[in-house]
Amino acid sequence: MTRATAIPILLLAAILEAGGDALMRAGLHRNLAWQRALLFAFAAVVLFAYGWTVNAPPWEFGKLLGVYVVFFFLVAQVLSWLVFKQTPSLAMAIGGLLIVAGGVVISVART
Repeated sequence: MTRATAIPILLLAAILEAGGDALMRAGLHRNLAWQRALLFAFAAVVLFAYGWTVNAPPWEFGKLLGVYVVFFFLVAQVLSWLVFKQTPSLAMAIGGLLIVAGGVVISVART
């Protein structure tokens, strides 16, 4: 699988996983049982789609999932900021830079 193909798939997987987690979190904070059930069901479908998306392609699992962590972190921070109104702290930004740097090292390393 080429890098040009893998990157969009990994980004989609990160959106699905972080989105599914956000749906689960939203469901946990609902008071009405039907709203909770609906959000939990939707979260389960989205998280299943994530698992299928990230595991279906025939790629080197460890290497590409190392790069995937970068996408997951970035998508999670954007969702946290936009949906839950939680702005990243300085420590989060510094840690995020380290995560991105690790992803760069993993992606450019020759195997």
